[in-house]
Amino acid sequence: MNPSSSSDTITKEIFIECRPETLFSFFTDPDKLVRWMGRHVLLEPSIGGKYRIDVNGSDIAIGEYKEINPYEKIVMTWGWEKSKVVPPGSSTVEFRLTPKDNGTLLTLKHYDLPASEAASHQQGWTHYMDRLQSLAQGQDPGVDPWSEQAMH
Repeated sequence: MNPSSSSDTITKEIFIECRPETLFSFFTDPDKLVRWMGRHVLLEPSIGGKYRIDVNGSDIAIGEYKEINPYEKIVMTWGWEKSKVVPPGSSTVEFRLTPKDNGTLLTLKHYDLPASEAASHQQGWTHYMDRLQSLAQGQDPGVDPWSEQAMH
């Protein structure tokens, strides 16, 4: 099997002290999403709706919503506007929200990433999920330091 066709899945879990209903809005409301990821965000949160997340002026994530189960699950395609390695629509991100104790267990799965890109996306999701956790728990994570620098 040639290495360029091998793909990886990233899985991350994080516990957030807020209700699934509250957390869900951070994926569907552009004013909330932009506070944890990106500088400019355009969302059409419906099946087949597009989104565009401008992370730092040069790295722009683009895709569409594939599945939206209110307060439970969001599935969207993922890719980077000018990337040949992870072009728009080439990978899939799934966010699953499970009520637990006094909060929500957020499980992220990012499928179909080229193996060469898995580490950078793992690092990216760790960074953004930490920001999302602060925000959803009522803290202000401040301006994203990554929004000032190009990643690729």
